[in-house]
Amino acid sequence: VQLQACGGGFVQAGGSLRLSCPASGIFSRYVMGWFRQAPGKEREFVASISWSGGSTYYADSVKGRFTTSRDNAKNMVYLQIDSLKPDDTAVYYCTARSRGGPGYYARRGDWDYWGQGTLVTVSS
Repeated sequence: VQLQACGGGFVQAGGSLRLSCPASGIFSRYVMGWFRQAPGKEREFVASISWSGGSTYYADSVKGRFTTSRDNAKNMVYLQIDSLKPDDTAVYYCTARSRGGPGYYARRGDWDYWGQGTLVTVSS
């Protein structure tokens, strides 16, 4: 599976962005996820979505503001980010997991494939 997060940019606090992640390979049966890494901090789990899209999981820090979805026909996964805050500034990565079912997989080692990240910068 090859992944490439895109759609990042510079946005004012309170604004929105939609990140996309096209995927190649066997996509529809993979759990997909999003992580982010802020400057000087460790990479942290943001969200995950089951292969069917019927189950989603979010970090507490983003619940109610972030929404992940997927379109298996297009091999795409999305992260809608609303009510952006300066603390959301980070490089965002999409990731894929080929093992097990849907769940809250917060450790980097839980994930099998990683793409290049996309930078989101939020100004106050």
